[in-house]
Amino acid sequence: MSITRYGTEGGVGTGGQKLPFARAVEAGGWLYVSGQTPMTDGEVVEGGIVEQTRLAFDNCLAIMQEAGYAKEDVVHVTAVLTDARYFPSFNKVFREVFGDHPPARICSVQDLVVDCKVEVDVKCFRADRA
Repeated sequence: MSITRYGTEGGVGTGGQKLPFARAVEAGGWLYVSGQTPMTDGEVVEGGIVEQTRLAFDNCLAIMQEAGYAKEDVVHVTAVLTDARYFPSFNKVFREVFGDHPPARICSVQDLVVDCKVEVDVKCFRADRA
């Protein structure tokens, strides 16, 4: 089994710091996308939970597309919210993103190391790439 790493040159985090991990790793038909926050060009985009959730998922989807995966290939999502009151709005965006192909999920409330409201990661699978 081979392992392919995407974005090993490291992304850029807040304050311009170079991130020391891959954006995603593929192995045996599985794609593991690193946690994505609502950032563009290394800066958190201001906005409410709806806007921030959409951007975090858009960032995941862009990495998935680069690796050749689609949202129908998502089997599990991990979501971290910074406030339990965001849960209904997060669920609204989650339904919009995944529609008829909802993955399994865990959602928790925790502090984040980035000053934003949400972070998500996805795990994808394609049998034809196993």
